Amino acid sequence: MKRVGAHVSASGGVQNAPINAQKIGAKAFALFTRNQRQWKSKPLREEEIQAFKENCEAENYSPAQILPHDSYLINLGNPEKEGLEKSRSAFYDEMNRCSLLGLKYLNFHPGSHKKMISEKECLTLVAESVNLALSKTSEVIAVIENTAGQGGNVGYRFEHLAEIIEQIEDKSRIGVCLDTCHTFASGYDIRTRETYDQTMKEFGDVVGFKYLKGMHINDSKVKLGSRVDRHHSIGAGELGIKPFEFIMNDSRLDEIPLILETIDETLWEQEIKLLYQSIKE
Repeated sequence: MKRVGAHVSASGGVQNAPINAQKIGAKAFALFTRNQRQWKSKPLREEEIQAFKENCEAENYSPAQILPHDSYLINLGNPEKEGLEKSRSAFYDEMNRCSLLGLKYLNFHPGSHKKMISEKECLTLVAESVNLALSKTSEVIAVIENTAGQGGNVGYRFEHLAEIIEQIEDKSRIGVCLDTCHTFASGYDIRTRETYDQTMKEFGDVVGFKYLKGMHINDSKVKLGSRVDRHHSIGAGELGIKPFEFIMNDSRLDEIPLILETIDETLWEQEIKLLYQSIKE
């Protein structure tokens, strides 16, 4: 079964996210567990945690169908000591919040070398940062999101993801989230049956489907290989509708969260229906 949803608002408290997801017909969802644009956030209150769990149960969302995202400020590959320490502290806090909420995953962008160190050195810093967080927490799986390769961001090649995974001590607690817009913008074509199959084969060969824990389902405003991160509504961008039909009919992608981060949230309910309608009997 396909689990399509969206990155919904947790405004007013995390307990509102599953309710917001249910309103748009989502069978999965993503959320921020804290303010994504501030380094410090108030601790989760016990009543929030309990209400979140109760609402997830009431709306039939299991932890495997929820893909929380960490703060955009975090850079686990930061070459500057102060920024790296702040990022590592915030990432640990995010992992701990997920644990308190009974969640299984934490989705994160690997980081940026800020044009100060090599990509390889940055990838090693990212892996070290993840290992530190995993050593201080339990159960929650850190899920690397592939990037478009904008600026100094690493993670835009499947080889980057594999290199991070190789350096993770507990392989049972690392995973990957593929973003369709980022995949395309970083140079992997998925617009035709042939190129989709080729890209997915390469992912399987280099990274491995056993690590795929979720996907972000976005069209792209930018052209193939542009290395710019600009999402678009489904079917409205450079990707068109075909890649999403391939995804919805790919059994390897059953039961993982398929999360919309498209630019017009008023279309999410419509986009979810469109994606489900593309499933062939």
